[in-house]
Amino acid sequence: MIYEPSFMAVLVFGVIVAITLGLSFWLGAKAKSSKGYFAAGGGIHWFINGVAFAGDYLSAASFLGICGMIAFYGYDGFLYSIGYLAGWIVALFVIAEPLKRMGRFTFADALDSKFQSRGIKLAAAISTLVVSIFYLIPQMVGAGVLITPLLGFPHYVGVLMVGTIVILIVVTAGMVSTTYVQFLKGSLLVIFSTVLTVLILQRGLSTDPENNGKPTHHFQIFGPAASNNIDYWKSELKLDDKDTLIPLNQGAWAKKGFLQLTKDKIVSYWKLTKNSEQQFFLSETQYQQKNKDGSILINGLPQGNGEGQTDLYPVGRISKLPNNETKTGSLGPAEFLSTIRESELILWGSDTIKEKDGTVLTIYFPKPTSGHKVLSPGNHPKFAGIRGDDIWGKLNFLSLMLALFCGTASLPHILIRYYTVKDQASARKSTIVGIGSIGYFYILTLFMGFGAMTSGALDVTNSNMAAPLLAKSIGDWLFAVISAIAFTTVLGTVSGLIIASSGAVVHDLMSSFMKIEMNDFAKVRIAKIASVVVGVIAIILGILFEKFNVNYLVGWAFSVAASANLPALVMLLFWSKTTKQGITAAIFVGMMSSLGWILLSADTYKGVYGLSPESAIVPFSQPGLVTIPLGFLTLVIVSLLTQQKSVGAKQ
Repeated sequence: MIYEPSFMAVLVFGVIVAITLGLSFWLGAKAKSSKGYFAAGGGIHWFINGVAFAGDYLSAASFLGICGMIAFYGYDGFLYSIGYLAGWIVALFVIAEPLKRMGRFTFADALDSKFQSRGIKLAAAISTLVVSIFYLIPQMVGAGVLITPLLGFPHYVGVLMVGTIVILIVVTAGMVSTTYVQFLKGSLLVIFSTVLTVLILQRGLSTDPENNGKPTHHFQIFGPAASNNIDYWKSELKLDDKDTLIPLNQGAWAKKGFLQLTKDKIVSYWKLTKNSEQQFFLSETQYQQKNKDGSILINGLPQGNGEGQTDLYPVGRISKLPNNETKTGSLGPAEFLSTIRESELILWGSDTIKEKDGTVLTIYFPKPTSGHKVLSPGNHPKFAGIRGDDIWGKLNFLSLMLALFCGTASLPHILIRYYTVKDQASARKSTIVGIGSIGYFYILTLFMGFGAMTSGALDVTNSNMAAPLLAKSIGDWLFAVISAIAFTTVLGTVSGLIIASSGAVVHDLMSSFMKIEMNDFAKVRIAKIASVVVGVIAIILGILFEKFNVNYLVGWAFSVAASANLPALVMLLFWSKTTKQGITAAIFVGMMSSLGWILLSADTYKGVYGLSPESAIVPFSQPGLVTIPLGFLTLVIVSLLTQQKSVGAKQ
C-alpha cells in the first residue's frame, strides 16, 4: 500500500528522537569507565532496571510482530506471547541471582567464573555476536516498516535512519543511556497500549468498521453453491455477452482455484473454494502485478493516488456478528473475546503466480473464518500441522515453543542487564518487575491484534503494520504516538544488542582471549568502534530481510540462543562434573547446529534463497527440538571424557 506521511506523526517522531538523543548526550559523562559503559556502573535502581527489562524485551517483534500475527491469523500469534512470557520463569528461578553473583560485564564472565578458560571466552563471545546479530535483523526490519508510513520514505531509508540514531546512542553513553531509553520506551509502550486497548473496547465491533472516518470496502463473496459450474457463477456475477469468466488451471495456476474475469477491459481474479461440507464459494480478490519492466499494476490499474490509478484496499472486518447484529457498542474485555468467538471474521490468504514472461502476480483473497477457529491454534501456515496428521508440522510447533521457553534466559542483551544493579536481591526484584510489565503487555497484544483484525485498516501486504494502522483507524494523533513509541522500542532493543556485541568484542575476545592489555579509555574507545561495525552489519541485514515477519525472525534468534547458551548456563549451575571443555564444545555445537538447521530449512529456501521449500534438507524449520538437547548431550559427553584432564588445569 502507498502511505502518505502525517505531519503530526513526523512532529511526535522528531520530539521522541530529540529527547532520546538528548538523554544520551547528557548521560555520556557517566560512561567514561569500562564499568560505566558496559554495566552502567552497577548503580541502576532495581525498579528502573525491571521496567528496562520490559523495554529491552518488548522489541519490534513483541509489538509489531505479535499484533500482526494475531491480526492475520488469530490465536497463533498469541502463542508467541505465551512462549516469550514463560521463558521468564527460567530467568527468575534459574538464572537471575547466580548470573549476578558470577559475572561483571558479559555473559562470558559468568560461564568462565570457575575456570578462567580462554576457550570459554572465545566460544561465548562468538555466540553473543551471532545471537545479537540474528536478533538485530527483525528489529531493523521493524524500523523500516515504521518509517515507511510515518515519513513516507522507502524501507531502506528507515533502516539507515534507525541504525544511525542507535549508533549515536550507544557511542555517546553506552549502557547508561541504553537503560534509560529502555525504561522510557517500556513505560510509554505499556501506558499507550493500555490506552489503545481501552479505545478498542469502547469502539466495540461492527460489520462495517470505519477506518479513521472512511468506509470499508466490502469484497463480494458468492455462495454457497452445490457445484463449481462456470455458467452458474456467470449468472451470479451478472455478466453480459462482452464479459468473460474462465478457469485458470494451466502451468503455475494449476490447482489454485482461480477464475479470470474480464469486464470492461479490466482483468480481475476470483478465488473458488470448497468447504468441509462440499459447498463452493466464489470470492472477489485484489492483486498486485509486477511486470518485467518494473511497473506495478493494482487490480489492473497503475498503482498510485492520481486519476486512473488505484491502490490495494485496506482489509479486516467481521462479516457476521451474533444474532445478526451489525454493531455491538462498547464491550468489556471478556465480552469482547466471547463476541469474537461467536462471530465470523474475514481472514486473508495469498498466492503468488510467476508467469513465463517474468510477470509476478500476488493475489490476496478473503477467507471467511468462524470466531471459534480464529481463537484456536493452527490458522498460520507454519502452525497448520497442529490440526492435521503431519508429524513434522507438530514437531515444528513444539520446537518453536521450546525455543521461546528456553531462549529468554539465553539472550545476551537480557543477561547483561543483571550487571547494571548492585546485588543479587536487586537482580531478583528487577526480574519480578520485568515479568509483571511484560505479562500485562502481552495480554494487551491479544486485544490489539483482534482490534486490528476487525478495524478495516490492515495492509494486506504487511502484517508488521497492524498495530500502527489500528491506531490510525482511530485517529491520526494516536497513530503518531504509537508509531513514535514503536520506534523507541526498536531503538532500545537495538541499543542493548549492540552493547552486548561490543562487550563481547572488547572484554571477551580482545582482553580475555587475545590477552591484549588495555586501559579503561582504550576499552571504551574500541567498544564504540565495534558498536559502529555491528550497527552497519545490522543495517545491511535489515534491508535484505525486508519481507519477513519480524516475529518469525525472532523465533530463529531464540533458537540459536537457547541451543548455544542455555545448556552451558544450566549445567554449570547444577552439575558439578561440568568441565571447561564441555562448556566450550556445547556452545559451538549448539550454535553451529542451530544455524545449519535454519540455513537448510524450508523457510530459508523459500524466503532467502528463492528456492522451492520442498527441496529443503531438514524436515521442519524450527531447530530447537533437536539442537537444544544436542547442546546438553554434547556438554555431558565431553565433560565426562575430560574429567581427569580438567583437574587443576587451565586452558
